[in-house]
Amino acid sequence: MSLSVGQAARLAGVTVRTLHHYDEIGLLSPSERTAAGYRRYGDADLVRLQQILLYRELGFPLEEIAVILDAPHTDELTHLRRQHELLTRKAERLHEVIAAVERAMQARTLGLNLTPQERLEVFGGFRPSDHEAEAERRWGGGERYEQSRRRVASYTKADWLEIKAEAQALGRDLAAACRAGLPADGPDAMDLAERHRGHISRWFYDCGYEVHRGLGDMYVEDPRFTAVYEALTPGLAGYVRRAIHANARARSRPA
Repeated sequence: MSLSVGQAARLAGVTVRTLHHYDEIGLLSPSERTAAGYRRYGDADLVRLQQILLYRELGFPLEEIAVILDAPHTDELTHLRRQHELLTRKAERLHEVIAAVERAMQARTLGLNLTPQERLEVFGGFRPSDHEAEAERRWGGGERYEQSRRRVASYTKADWLEIKAEAQALGRDLAAACRAGLPADGPDAMDLAERHRGHISRWFYDCGYEVHRGLGDMYVEDPRFTAVYEALTPGLAGYVRRAIHANARARSRPA
């Protein structure tokens, strides 16, 4: 079964003129023509069109796409694997850009005492207000929120760099424990959860075990936070939540 140029254009979400142009430059010439000379696109043509559009989405110029698609010893699966890798990188980069914008908004809201250059250097991989702002919204922790605001307003560039390094080291250790298959309710994972709680208490606000449980739940329930952990290793958000809950059960004491 083959499609007319109009049908192929609608299916692919492009214009008829685009398909005409691809034909004119030899990038995608339909394999069939009617007796009247009209273009007809078969399955192989549609597969090639999909590859073209994916490479276009990745920013490749048409001339380079032609070279890539016509390279010897490459098949559809090879292209799909390459495109998957490139799209994954692009998605990660977009996530970083979105996070950078959010960090700039958060820094402005918190009144951080840093120059724009220092903010760019410091917040390249750490979001300082993730915890306290969400705690305020979810649990009404006004005192904790104000405590955090007071603290971060006085932090210098050196303070933020130390926070960043500490947070990154903790993230790496949590990801390594998860990848190694260490049980989330085991001593190693719970010690990491306690380090996480201590990091928040040291730098932002007094984070008791009940609040820490709420943060653990948030890492799974809120896709923004889930994405941060999943970027380190798949399944990490749920792993951190389980470790936090296990640590809270083991270490907290009845009032």
